[in-house]
Amino acid sequence: MSAAASAAAAPVRESIGIALPGPADVDAWRQQARRLLAAEVPPERVDWHVAGEMPGLFAGAPPPPAEAPVSVSVPRRFLDLAEVAIRHRDPARFALLYRLLWRITHGEHGLMQVATDPDVLRVQAMAKAVRRDAHKMHAFVRFRCVEMPPRSAEGTGPDAPGPRYVAWFEPEHHILEAETGFFIRRFAGLRWSILTPEASAHWDGHTLRMGSGGTRREAPPEDAHEELWRAYYRSIFNPARLKPAAMRAEMPVKYWKNLPEARDIPRLMAEAPRRVAEMVQRGATPPAPRRQRLHVPAQPIAPPDVAEGMAPDLFSGTEDPAAALAALRAELERRNDLPPWTSAATQLVFGEGPVGAPLLFVGEQPGDEEDIAGRPFVGPAGRLFSRAAEEAGITRADAYVTNAVKYFKFKPTGRRRLHQSPDAGDIAYYRPFLKREIELVGPRLIVSLGATALRALTGKPLAITKVRGEPIETPDGLRVFPTVHPSYLLRLPDPESKEREYARFVADLTAARREVA
Repeated sequence: MSAAASAAAAPVRESIGIALPGPADVDAWRQQARRLLAAEVPPERVDWHVAGEMPGLFAGAPPPPAEAPVSVSVPRRFLDLAEVAIRHRDPARFALLYRLLWRITHGEHGLMQVATDPDVLRVQAMAKAVRRDAHKMHAFVRFRCVEMPPRSAEGTGPDAPGPRYVAWFEPEHHILEAETGFFIRRFAGLRWSILTPEASAHWDGHTLRMGSGGTRREAPPEDAHEELWRAYYRSIFNPARLKPAAMRAEMPVKYWKNLPEARDIPRLMAEAPRRVAEMVQRGATPPAPRRQRLHVPAQPIAPPDVAEGMAPDLFSGTEDPAAALAALRAELERRNDLPPWTSAATQLVFGEGPVGAPLLFVGEQPGDEEDIAGRPFVGPAGRLFSRAAEEAGITRADAYVTNAVKYFKFKPTGRRRLHQSPDAGDIAYYRPFLKREIELVGPRLIVSLGATALRALTGKPLAITKVRGEPIETPDGLRVFPTVHPSYLLRLPDPESKEREYARFVADLTAARREVA
């Protein structure tokens, strides 16, 4: 029999159509994926779609029977990525996730650690795009007040009397339901609605209700608060520090139509050269009567490039994280508004490690040896940390280490420099730089070493004893694993306590490593 005849005689395996109830329903996807694995259905035979959408051309066979459960063990890294990547708008996201799951459960157990695998790269890119979209939603949602008419009956709910706040947003991906928690935490006492083209979210102060999508016309017009916000934005606009490229990256034009301050940006940019010239003509403002540290000699002010046109596609450029980290370090070295005590330190001690490190460790501040060497975690506590990390199976070269505060704060006592803990103001000053550093490295988990690091990451003081050893999520969406600072182990008075607490510290680092395995 010829090859063509054999192929014609071979049975055609019909594709299986799987309809999910929602575009980002990860629980439904997991349930269906388990049924498919139990029936040993390979990825190429599955046609995924969302209920109400047009299924694939060859999606004819019914799904496997529901009474075919299977127990699947997969890396936590895959589950975390799947939960985020499934919110991407790419129609092939379900098939990609099932293909990865199939490969992991059929021999490729370490697949998620293969950084060059096309499927792994693609799902990571999807998750990154979704997180970026969520970040933009947090920054650019603007609520407008709607006065509800009074009613005779009191009550709660979306139609209760009193003011309600409504916002319109156009996300790139299916992120609305997943991001409602951020707005509930931020505006728990208000009644608000967020409208998007495909869905809407309504919070009445007690209950969240999801609804259908809407149009921009359904959102209310401007309210009185927006003129106050525009006045504030105009007052803080610094023409001498105008950076059009950074504005395009952080405040894309596609969001301008929903931002009240955006109408003032073209005029403020056009007026910037004249205002800078006037500032130069007036001369420098006399410094405050306190010691200031200038890290570099004052440079002449160059006219900002405000004539540069705004690119139509503001997401086309990609930022090099390593270059951005170098720029962040250079900015910290040039600043002349640092806390006064930094002038006594030898040098800035910035973080070090590879971009994309799965684990990022945050300590308190540099010590005496770090201040001299210009590198973090090289003193006694750093050497103890390196030894504990090695015992926990963590390679120091594969991790990123940094500190919440970037200069050594100390009190001179003869020949010694006595360490002083950073205060709340020091932590608050460096917190934006730390968050930017974390964003550029992109770790899967952040390990906070000590109370100062935990406060810098969460924005509030927390007791290490109450949260130690388990991942928590900060209001900014960071996954943080709290533990003690290694210097705590060095201060313990007796060998028995040191041995016991060191073993516990190694156990914490081991648990953190397993979180990203």
